[in-house]
Amino acid sequence: MAEPRVPPGRAGRLRLRRSLEAARRGADLLDQKLRILRDRHEELLRAERTAWEQWYEYLARADEWLRRGLLLGGEEELETIRATRPAELTVSWTSTMGVRHPGAAECTVPAREADEPVASNTALVHFEAACAEAVRAAADYAVARAASRALGDEAVRTRRRVRSLRRHWIPRLEEALHAVDLALEQSEHEDAVRRRWAAGSRQHGG
Repeated sequence: MAEPRVPPGRAGRLRLRRSLEAARRGADLLDQKLRILRDRHEELLRAERTAWEQWYEYLARADEWLRRGLLLGGEEELETIRATRPAELTVSWTSTMGVRHPGAAECTVPAREADEPVASNTALVHFEAACAEAVRAAADYAVARAASRALGDEAVRTRRRVRSLRRHWIPRLEEALHAVDLALEQSEHEDAVRRRWAAGSRQHGG
């Protein structure tokens, strides 16, 4: 970060005071933003963990029903229930403290048409339903993960900016202001001495 550029004299002191006030106000605002980001990030991390657990649960359930279905009907039964149309995913977006991120996912798994073949045993029917739930849970997990990453990254950037302001820029401005105050004080003292000396000289000369 570059050193503050200071005009000489009182104009420089005024500029430094304004810059210091703006830097402190900016650091306070960034602190507030960071607190909000951290709170929201924690919420999204919990949502991400919950979504992952639900996804894993549906996958495990689907795997169990698949094993049962294969035992009852054989692998050729899988061709019967093969999906003919892809799932449809719609992601809505939102913003937190200026950070745009996914807000929610709406995942639609098309139902079978009336004339399409269905599984010949109940286990594979349950397998198909569990797969649909797993797809929806995967979409929820992807949204929560992307949102938590976006806010987590912004929190890191904001923390770095706060640290830079409080540890580097604000101390430099304070040091520069202190130096200007000392210089002005010294200059005013020297001016006062010169005025007294000039006044004394006039009195003695008169």
